[in-house]
Amino acid sequence: MTQGENRKYLIEYLLNERGEDSAMPQSETQQKMLLRSLMNVRPPRKAESAFLRVQDEYLRAETEQKGITDASSLKEIAPNICLWQGDITTLKCDGIVNAANSQMLGCFCPCHGCIDNAIHTFAGVQLRQECAKIMQAQGHSEPVGIAKITGAYNLPCKYVLHTVGPVVYGKVTQKNKRDLANCYLSCLELAIESGLESLAFCCISTGEFHFPPDMAAGIAVQTVKDFLSRTGSKLKVIFNVFKDSDYEIYSGLLGASR
Repeated sequence: MTQGENRKYLIEYLLNERGEDSAMPQSETQQKMLLRSLMNVRPPRKAESAFLRVQDEYLRAETEQKGITDASSLKEIAPNICLWQGDITTLKCDGIVNAANSQMLGCFCPCHGCIDNAIHTFAGVQLRQECAKIMQAQGHSEPVGIAKITGAYNLPCKYVLHTVGPVVYGKVTQKNKRDLANCYLSCLELAIESGLESLAFCCISTGEFHFPPDMAAGIAVQTVKDFLSRTGSKLKVIFNVFKDSDYEIYSGLLGASR
């Protein structure tokens, strides 16, 4: 089937699963938004093998179309450290870090702009299923500053590391700073424990969780540098940014230039 036919099949499957009978949007953009919305709100449950086969083919083709960046092609700007501006769901590396919430099931808000939404969307419905199994076994919300690892499914990376960052209410506290540093440290330790050779960090807690970007970046860079120096690890760490403003912050801290 073509991408358009695959997309319509997935939409119809998910609508039928919900017991809804909505008209198929005519434009490709509207269809993509509807499909993403349906995936975002879908609870963690098994899907038929036929659906998964089409979904996997569709999502991988979408990512290929966006363009995949291989982490091995990124130039180090400090020992074992790279800075890369782009869509983390298109980065081919061993692991990427997801800024999760305490449910750790992904973002349920249709087409929301957070990284949690993007990662779960382009990984596929299997990621929410795996996260749900972890949370069910755990029996409680995910604490701040801890890391969990899952498969990446249809993303070009091998694994996703999920961590819940601190939410800032008003003034940044010392606890907020320690919690954020622990997010980075927990991911680094888990990456080494899991045998990863490369790990890409998003800007944890700086979006919906309101941590000031410049302060968060300083904590991120210092924590990573201290870890690499203390452990002698050869883990390749990629600081991934999406906004120009974040690139400027990290480039200033790391001495990078475009």
